[in-house]
Amino acid sequence: MRTPPVVVVDYGRGNLWSVCQAVATVGGAPTLSSDPAVVRAAERVILPGVGAFGDAMAGLRARGLVDALREFATTGRPLLGLCLGMQLLLASSTEFGWHEGLGLLPGTVDRLPAPAPGSREKIPNVGWCRLEPAAGGASWADGIFRAVKPGDFAYFVHSYAARPQPTHRLADIIFAGAPICAAIAAGPIAGCQFHPEKSGEVGLAIVDAFVHGG
Repeated sequence: MRTPPVVVVDYGRGNLWSVCQAVATVGGAPTLSSDPAVVRAAERVILPGVGAFGDAMAGLRARGLVDALREFATTGRPLLGLCLGMQLLLASSTEFGWHEGLGLLPGTVDRLPAPAPGSREKIPNVGWCRLEPAAGGASWADGIFRAVKPGDFAYFVHSYAARPQPTHRLADIIFAGAPICAAIAAGPIAGCQFHPEKSGEVGLAIVDAFVHGG
C-alpha cells in the first residue's frame, strides 16, 4: 500500500509532534517543514496551530508561508487546518484586535458567546464535545468526516470560533445554547476546530480520511 506524503507546516505554533504521530499512525509519511518551496510542492498539507490568531499570522509571514499556502490552495490539492489552523483559513479574526487571515475561505473568527451565569461551561472551552451535522452545511458522506457519526465526541481547546459561509460548515457543537462551528469543508480545503490528534479513534478516522484521499 502506498504511503501518502503529508507536509505539516512548522511555523513555531502547533502540536507538531502529535500531529505527525497521528499522520504516521494512519499510514501517512509526515514531513515537518517551514520551507515555502516544500509547501508549494506538497501533495497534501496540514496547517496546525495553537495560540493567538495575530501571532500565528505573523509567524507565517515571517517565514514566507502566507503566499505559499495561498498558492497551494489554488492547486486543488488537499489542505487541512487544525484548531487555530482552521481559523487561519478564513478571512479575518477579531482576537485581540482585527487581523487578516489567509482568506482561503470567506468568514470571520469571533469570541465564543458568554455562557449563562452559573453554567458549567467556561471560556476557554476545554474538553470533549459532541459533533453534529451543521444545518444546511457540507455533507459527511465523503471527505474528512466520512467515518464520523453524528454524536461522536472530539476534544476542543478554544476561546474563539469560526463563522464561515453556511454551506462550508461541516459540523457544529452546542456551546452556551448556540451552534458553534466545529469543522469546515469546501472542495479540497477542510478544517477542524478541535484536535483530531487528541480525539481518539474519531480523530484518527478524520486524519485517515484526509491522508488517504479525504
